[in-house]
Parts: sequence; C-alpha cells; structure tokens
Amino acid sequence: MGEKGEMTSEDEMMMQDATDDGESFDDDFYSGGDAHESDDDDVMDYDFNDNESDDDSNTLLAHNRSQSNFSILNEADIHKRQEDSITKISTVLSISWVAAGILLRHYNWSVSKVNDEWFADEGKVRRIVGLLENHVPLPDEEELTCGICFDDYPRNEITAAACGHPFCLTCWQGYIGTAISDGPGCLMLRCPDPSCSAAIGRDMINKLASNDDKKKYKHYFIRSFVEDNRKTKWCPAPGCDYAVDFIVGSGSYDVTCGCSYSFCWNCTEETHRPVDCGTVSKWILKNSAESENMNWILANSKPCPKCKRPIEKNQGCMHITCTPPCKFEFCWLCLGPWTDHGERTGGFYACNRYEAAKQEGVFDESEKRREMAKNSLERYTHYYERWATNQSSRQKALADLQQMQTVHLEKLSDKQCQPESQLKFIIEAWLQIVECRRVLKWTYAYGYYLPEHEHAKRQFFEYLQGEAESGLERLHQCAEKELQGYLDAEGPSKEFNEFRTKLAGLTRDIPSVRVYL
Repeated sequence: MGEKGEMTSEDEMMMQDATDDGESFDDDFYSGGDAHESDDDDVMDYDFNDNESDDDSNTLLAHNRSQSNFSILNEADIHKRQEDSITKISTVLSISWVAAGILLRHYNWSVSKVNDEWFADEGKVRRIVGLLENHVPLPDEEELTCGICFDDYPRNEITAAACGHPFCLTCWQGYIGTAISDGPGCLMLRCPDPSCSAAIGRDMINKLASNDDKKKYKHYFIRSFVEDNRKTKWCPAPGCDYAVDFIVGSGSYDVTCGCSYSFCWNCTEETHRPVDCGTVSKWILKNSAESENMNWILANSKPCPKCKRPIEKNQGCMHITCTPPCKFEFCWLCLGPWTDHGERTGGFYACNRYEAAKQEGVFDESEKRREMAKNSLERYTHYYERWATNQSSRQKALADLQQMQTVHLEKLSDKQCQPESQLKFIIEAWLQIVECRRVLKWTYAYGYYLPEHEHAKRQFFEYLQGEAESGLERLHQCAEKELQGYLDAEGPSKEFNEFRTKLAGLTRDIPSVRVYL
C-alpha cells in the first residue's frame, strides 16, 4: 500500500541574468563570457565560473570546423610540441635538455613562465625545482655504502643523482619502480635521501628503470603536456585520444574534436549554447541528484505517524497500514490512529476530523509545503521532458543524417538523374536540424532557471522559443516526410526543383531565429 523513498525541499537555484534589459540575448554571455588575453606561450588563469554526449557525423565535423580558434592534436603532435618547448628552454637558458624538461613540467609547460621566473631569480628557481648548479661526483673510493640498504658495493654498482648521494642499482630500481607504479607523481621525483631535494630527470629513468617502467614514465610525461597545460585539454568523448589546443580570447568556447564530438572548452560538457556553463552545471546536477526524488516523495506521500517512513497512497480508502515491522494503522487524511475512526468520523472514504482541523488551519503548513513541492515537481517535469525529447530527436536526426549520407543520397541521385554534388542542400538541411535540436534542447534548461518575476524577459524568450520550434518543425517535416516521396518515386519528378527551393529556404530561415536564442 505504501512505498519508501527520500525527501528534500525544492532547490531554488536561479539562473544569472542573460541580458541587461531582457530584450536581447548577448552572444558573449552564451559563449561563456570574455576570455583572458594570452601570449604565444602562456595564458592567465581562466576565470571559469560557469555530464550526456552524442556522436556527431564526420560531415557535421567538417560543417562546424569553419572556426580557427582551436586545433586538434594527436599523440605525435603533442610529442612534437613538447619537444619544441623543451628545446626552446634548453637553448635560451643554456641548460641540459633534461633540466629544461624538469623546469617546464614544474611550471605547467609554460615557456614564458619559465623564462620570467628564471631571469627574475635563477637561484630561487633552482632551489624550488631541485636543479643543482654543480654536479657533485661520487667519492673516489673502491667501495661505497648504499644510503638505503646500507650494504657496501663496488663503485660501478653505485650511482647517484646530481647531488652525489650514493645508492645501489637495486635500490634505485625499486625506488623508481614504486614511484612510477604510484602514478604521474613520478614526474616530480626527488633524490631518495630525506634531506635532499635534487630532481630526478628522464636520464636517470632511462638509465635505471625497467622497460615497462620506462614506457609508463614516457606515457605520463607526454600526457602531462596536456593535463598540466592551461591551453590544452583532452577530448572528453569516451575512447578518444585527441587533445584540443584552444586559442583563448577567440569568443565562442564551442570546439569540435577530430573524433567528431563537439564540446564546450570552458566546462568540457557537450556544446550547450545558448545557455551558459553555470546553467548547464546546475541542470545536469539537478537531473542526476536525488532532489527530484525527494520532491516527488514530498508531493505524493505522507510519513507514517509512528515510524516516519514515507507512504504513497495510490488507490483505495483512507485506511492505511504501514509496512512491517511497523504495521501501524492510521487515517491517510488526518494521520490519526485508525482505532479512533469509523462511521462516526466519515467512514472509509472521508474524515470529519481532517475537515474540521483543516478549517481551523491545523494542516495549513504541511498542505502548503506539499502543494509547493507538487507545483515545483510539475514545473521541473515540464522542462525536463521537453529537454529530453529534443535530445532524443537530435539523436534520431544524427542517425537520419548518417543514413542520408551513406544510402539515400546515392539513391536519390539515381532517381532524379542529378549528381550528388547538386543534392548537398539536403545534407545542409539535416545538419541544420541536428544543430537546432541541440539549441532547442538547452533552451529548456535556460527557461527552467529564468526568474519567474521577470515576466517581460520570459514572454520574449517563450516567443523566440516558439518561433524556433515552429520553424524547425517545418524544416524537419520537409526534410523527412516530403523528401521520402521523392525517394519512393519511380523516376525523375518535375516538382523536385520546387522541393529544392523550399528546403533550402527553410534551412536559411532557421538561423535568423536561432541567433536570438
């Protein structure tokens, strides 16, 4: 008769204003705000205030990559950029290649930051990073004592970093192997002597580590160029090994990886214009959090008066029996013991005590909370269902686009006796549909957080949203249903050129609406 669940009050997160006057939606706001200026090698800390993914087609990738604010890097590209940076620092500062790599790793691969810090106070940088100015040789003795196992070894079985602290090869291998097994922290390895902070570079790793450990270290070293670099990020698509190098200050944060996945550089979620990153973060958190479950329980259940477990009444009379081990019997309306109820209180389907108490205002607070929760839940459901519907429609449109490219276009070319190059308008229409489904999807997240009291802004937004939806539906119907008639035709159709004009026109009309959303 009842179900258990969890309960909280409705969160009251509000979306920041997208405009100053509510009459237009600023494109800079939707792109994530103004970015910091950057030089060739460095970038200031990003001031980022502001998780479902789709696989876009290769054509969509080509369509979107008209931008020049980012570049795609594969492993070879990353390795080359890394080595170029190391070589540049090694040449300018007149230090070894290994030392240059240690410096860049410490300063997050920022060439300009290394130069600035080094020429401001070289000694301080050397102390912080662990680069000794002079190499300390091993003592000129036939046997030396290892600083870890304290056994004596011939001089050729002992080695040391630049600091000169002697350790046997076996202890070195164990020390390095353990550090590499622990993860990327091995890139900041120091001398095993507790009192020493001398850095251990790739030369020591290559000399002492096992082949497997060398491969792991090299993997960590290359990945650090992306993960520690403020201008570069890995593509968040599952299984993708590409990195994206972004030009800060270029406006939109939308980027498209070589794997065809489009995402926002700022927050690494899927591209989400016209809403800002903060709204996307709140919306995703809301969809995945327990708050809506709890709101549903608050709106549709009541706690057992004895054990306080939430109970849903979905049918039947007002006589409720809690689930074992409680088994308390009570009235659904007034929550009083059922032993005090019967025909004198209204029978099984009414409660005179409840009605009397309600008139006296006894239940006002709890009923008000329940009503607020129900309204909040209904409002959230309204926006979420439409958000999810447009997401599903976009997924289907992507599949239809792929089908059009691989199967239908060639078939249509044969039936209408036209080369495929003259049928590109169909692909452009489907690309427009995919993009507009994405935009419309996120307008519902925007609408959910739009403050209720800003009536003018809400009315303007809902008008634009309605215009975009109706324009997209006309385009979608033309590209799907009307096109099907020409695909099913036995031969060339005289009306095909009229269809071309209509579909191309509907495709062009969409951006004029989308630009405001």
